[in-house]
Amino acid sequence: MVDELDHRIVDALVQDGRRPFVRIAADLGVSEASVRQRVARLTADGVMEIMAVTNPLKLGFEVVCLLGLNVEKAQMTAAGERLRGYPEVTYLVACTGRYDYLVEVVCRDNRHLLEFMSTRLADVPGVRSSESFGYLSVLKESYRTSPIG
Repeated sequence: MVDELDHRIVDALVQDGRRPFVRIAADLGVSEASVRQRVARLTADGVMEIMAVTNPLKLGFEVVCLLGLNVEKAQMTAAGERLRGYPEVTYLVACTGRYDYLVEVVCRDNRHLLEFMSTRLADVPGVRSSESFGYLSVLKESYRTSPIG
């Protein structure tokens, strides 16, 4: 069970994943031991992970693209497993609506994207169609626990 204090701890770590537990505890009016125990439980339960988030454009990758894929229903699992294994795929979700999968792909350049689309994507079982959306600018990226302030 995740309570309000858990949400506040997670939000503090979302803002700064390196923030000391003692500072979080002081800001929230609880003990450092409480914060430490809750973070341990939240990570053990898979509620959160603490990791570095990179900006691929600043790491030398020039192309970030979102793909909408339509996949034959009988091939959904196999397609997902194949896509999950590609290093270019940084985000993969099965979804409702127009597409079966949304796939974020990070590539060195347009040539790399072309190679991905023409060989790797073509090798994914059951893909009937794809539509690509190249990122021009990321206007918001949030990892907050609540969509409301």
